[in-house]
Amino acid sequence: MSLSVTERMAALDWTSIQTELDEQGYAHIPALLSEEECQELLDTYENEELFRSTIQMARHRFGLGEYKYYQTPLPGLLQQLREAFYPELSMTANRWLERLGKEPIYPPVLMKFLDHCHENGQWRPTPLILKYEAGGFNCLHQDLYGDVFFPFQVVFVLNQKELDYTGGEFLLVEQRPRAQSRGHVITLNRGEALIFPTHQRPVQGSRGYYKNTLRHGVSTVTSGTRYSLGIIFHDAK
Repeated sequence: MSLSVTERMAALDWTSIQTELDEQGYAHIPALLSEEECQELLDTYENEELFRSTIQMARHRFGLGEYKYYQTPLPGLLQQLREAFYPELSMTANRWLERLGKEPIYPPVLMKFLDHCHENGQWRPTPLILKYEAGGFNCLHQDLYGDVFFPFQVVFVLNQKELDYTGGEFLLVEQRPRAQSRGHVITLNRGEALIFPTHQRPVQGSRGYYKNTLRHGVSTVTSGTRYSLGIIFHDAK
């Protein structure tokens, strides 16, 4: 890809993406990263100097697999992605607050939001890389990490389904008030992204907007090894 990440992000049809987020709560972005960029991020996995901690999921009953939290400074490509996604998503986040009768609180640039996290004792970076081998999975969960959190996060798959692994679909489950939950099964190819809610989303009802709570996870990987990159915008306590 000849364009930089920032240029590719700016060239996305953000009007359509915003509409998808409003209407269905998530947005699928095809082929944003090249194979080379995916490999660049995947290669960071073995460089322990880049990470602040490693989590064995089975130990905490989170699932079966391993993930690592990057430490600051983040790898350049990851930092570019985090900074480029945030401004557009902050507009959606503020619009969602207004629909729920609340004041917009999210600043237009990532660093100002991170300053707010730090003022509330949330200093630890949260972007992470995840690895699942055959039999691995991730239980349904939310990534909040403290009182301050951003209502969206982004996931990229870094290798190719049906070539490097099978199974391992992304799961998004929405709890609806006074109704059964609704599940989404989303397949991502290498370099594609999914934007989805961290906690809740507003849904239009007969008497205005109400909140649906969402959790996400990964279905069982049936063969091979699956790598993904999670971009979370708030820092952790």
